[in-house]
Amino acid sequence: MNLADMLCYSDIAELKKIAQTYDCPSGGHSKNELIQSILATVQRRDVLESRVGEMTGSDLRFLNSLVFENRKAYSLEELKARAQDGVSAKSSPASETLAVPSVSEPLNRRVRKTKKPEEKPPPGPEEMARLSISRFKNYGWLFNGVSQQTRTLYQVPEDVKSRLRDALEKRYRSTLVIMDEPQAYRDERSLLADDVVSFLRFARNYALPLTSEGVIYKRQLMQALELLSVTEALPTRGGWRFGYGRHYRDYPDRFSLLYDFAYFEGYLVEQPDHLELTSEGRDIANGLVKPDPAKMYKFWLRLYKSAIPNLSSLAQWIVRLSAEWATIESLQRILLPLVRAFYYDTPTDIVEARVIRMMVHLGVLRWGETEDGVQVVKATPQGKIFVSGQSLAIEESIDLSKR
Repeated sequence: MNLADMLCYSDIAELKKIAQTYDCPSGGHSKNELIQSILATVQRRDVLESRVGEMTGSDLRFLNSLVFENRKAYSLEELKARAQDGVSAKSSPASETLAVPSVSEPLNRRVRKTKKPEEKPPPGPEEMARLSISRFKNYGWLFNGVSQQTRTLYQVPEDVKSRLRDALEKRYRSTLVIMDEPQAYRDERSLLADDVVSFLRFARNYALPLTSEGVIYKRQLMQALELLSVTEALPTRGGWRFGYGRHYRDYPDRFSLLYDFAYFEGYLVEQPDHLELTSEGRDIANGLVKPDPAKMYKFWLRLYKSAIPNLSSLAQWIVRLSAEWATIESLQRILLPLVRAFYYDTPTDIVEARVIRMMVHLGVLRWGETEDGVQVVKATPQGKIFVSGQSLAIEESIDLSKR
């Protein structure tokens, strides 16, 4: 439903709160006049853009988790979880200042201390989440369901969702840097799917023994990596690696995604001491079936969701903003407020290495470099198809404990 429909189902108290938030003219006392006054104000583009421009990082993350979804309703607990994402759980009251006598005061003279009013501690994450939900309700962006069965659920008006996307995009494009097409660029469309075939053929033709931890031995792993389209070095043992796949600690980023896709799709099975292809895996190795790049993109969203909860909206924004050649630096500047650190991964690491670079490997983005050494990306036609028209609410993440 659209905003006008949801306003009709709202009671007078809710309508008055929305009207007060936007300083709408009263327009009389009837419900219909109040609705018309709200619509005339809220539907103005400058009013919506000013609200979006004033939003904080946590509210922006909350808003971005809603505007690209095809879902019709959310429970209060779901909204609270989304609103809490990115809100720091650490809060401490201001340190107390001790009154110290001046050196000019006689030591035997008692100093009268004035009692300070007790300072209220800052709100915790749950309270801040409730405040965000309340603000969105007062903005007319969230409404309770209209039927008895959906009364406890919350909905976002479809036309408001579309206008919010446009307002956010205008805000982001104001700082986006567009460049001319570079003389050379890399386009990896179909390469990842082709490399799945290459790896399965390698596993079919050669016995691949596994360690006690279910990992391919280094020698065979290096032989497999040499067959792939993109060169990757083995991860160093000194650094931390977890959160982005079952064997992410042992395999390079791109190959780790390729391997997990083949494993979870049932193309291969890890026996106690060796790797074995299934009948589906042999069909792909024999050229009878080809992996679907769109399915690989959706798998990536699910696999990385635990580490990057708002990965879907980040990918959506990158594709929308890179319709032309956009600098990676300007994209990072736009997206960093929407990203939380993941253990030792900084927001910059996540945007550049976990999101943009993997989108290049998945064939969603082209990557290039200008004559001046500026790194740029542009969405591929394939990438636009992957993102457009599909629900980016990947509700379930991959169970990495699956064996």
